[in-house]
Amino acid sequence: MTHEIICAGFGGQGVMLIGQLLAYGGMLEGKEVTWFPSYGPEMRGGTANCSVVISDQPVGSPIVAEPDGLLAMNGPSLARFKGAVKPGGVIVYNSSLISDVPERPGVRICAVPANELARELGNDKIGNMVVLGAFLGLTKAVAVASIETALQQVLPARRQHLIPLNSAALRKGFSLVEG
Repeated sequence: MTHEIICAGFGGQGVMLIGQLLAYGGMLEGKEVTWFPSYGPEMRGGTANCSVVISDQPVGSPIVAEPDGLLAMNGPSLARFKGAVKPGGVIVYNSSLISDVPERPGVRICAVPANELARELGNDKIGNMVVLGAFLGLTKAVAVASIETALQQVLPARRQHLIPLNSAALRKGFSLVEG
């Protein structure tokens, strides 16, 4: 099984982090992975996206032209990438910042009020984890437990105290779609 994923948003929304977590989570599960970041000309506030491939087979290219998964944190990112998602794929988007519901016949669409849920959990900056949790619930690309372990490896020492909060956000997103 291969998952080709694009994570996209503005710089500062944590899209690179969720891409790294997907890649690390896949590695922890013994899968082949690639993570390929792409930034706009500005860092914070500019566009940012990354491609992640998680596979049981060797990965031929880190470039993802037709993802089967899209995690979109803002409207411009959704507009840019929604048309590329393969039929049968999944789009998870931050409905806190995106009011237009995307239409893609044959693609599963999941609206996640990420900013509101992050605020309820006590930190505006964890909306990316809520979106990631929902994506994992829909796709099972990697286990939530693998992402929680990956957090310990990816977050710098000064951010390690945020792991329980990030885990709560992941699980909140996951719970939105399970069942």
